[in-house]
Amino acid sequence: MEGVFWCVMRTIEWLNDSNSVQLIDQRLIPGRMEYLLIHSASEMVNAIKTMAIRGAPAIGVAGAFGMALEALLYETAPEETFQKRLHQASEELVNARPTAINLAWGVKRLLSIVDDSSLNQREKVHRIVEIAREMAEEDVATNLRMAEFGASLINDGDTIITHCNTGSLAAVDWGTALGAIRFAHEQGKKIQLLVDETRPRFQGARLTAWECQQYGIPFKVITDNMSGYFLRRGEVQKVFYGADRVTANGDVINKVGTYMLSLAAYSNEVPVYPVFPLSTLDMSMTSGDLVPIEERNQEEVVNVSINGEPVYPKDVAARNPAFDVTPHELITALVTDQGICYPPFSQNLPQIIYNSKSGR
Repeated sequence: MEGVFWCVMRTIEWLNDSNSVQLIDQRLIPGRMEYLLIHSASEMVNAIKTMAIRGAPAIGVAGAFGMALEALLYETAPEETFQKRLHQASEELVNARPTAINLAWGVKRLLSIVDDSSLNQREKVHRIVEIAREMAEEDVATNLRMAEFGASLINDGDTIITHCNTGSLAAVDWGTALGAIRFAHEQGKKIQLLVDETRPRFQGARLTAWECQQYGIPFKVITDNMSGYFLRRGEVQKVFYGADRVTANGDVINKVGTYMLSLAAYSNEVPVYPVFPLSTLDMSMTSGDLVPIEERNQEEVVNVSINGEPVYPKDVAARNPAFDVTPHELITALVTDQGICYPPFSQNLPQIIYNSKSGR
């Protein structure tokens, strides 16, 4: 298994011969690697909700693929039925993970084709499938550009703390923050990662550690509450993580625990670099405090054991917010696929968007 699948398939992939979607079931890693075959939007919704697929760029493409699958299922349905079902599917997909803006971005991009009155139904289906497949290819190219920009901030000899999983498993390929670290590693820079576990679902311990093994990146796993210890001792030179949404002022909404990590880094004058594509930007939100935060089932928190025995008392209650907000004041720079953005973010983010649209 080790080192093989990266060469033969991507995290999520459209299968032309069956018009279905194949994705890696990330709930099973690192124990084993199996694939899920997805045939409809409802199956894709379930895969997203149960985190068989996760990561902002990956679920953006997953949402687009879900729309394409549903369009094919209703290709010969009456026009009114086709329109109604595709709109319903778009709502179901977006609501599967409402905090992550990439999912809504991917779905709405294809919904605009559904509503295009200049196309007949057959043309719409063909165009939806075509655009969804193009989006997967765009994701790989976008992430590779981000990786190169992010790697330029990494020096030979750096020790870096990462949070959650931001590698190929979080995208179609390459990823965001871990993609930049991988790029630096492949440049020959001698780096060391401290991979935090990322409770409650252990995406760091399960997924990032496993990916680092595939790439040969030196790393050690730490618990989430150890980050401050290493930062204060001067053993860490950079903090890299991804983003599920970034607002107009540069606030970053990311996996819960990002805020505390950023606070500790800021207090110890260690640079903090979120890495994300422009599709993660939500310029309609002026600050992170306005973003709805998904709260997941408490079982993810309390269903843990040591030596086969439960950690928590029976019937204990827990809270489980999936994300938190890191204020822009704690962030050194934002790494995007269109370049590195420095403060003031409220002024410089619009410029990066303008440059991307003008082809500069």
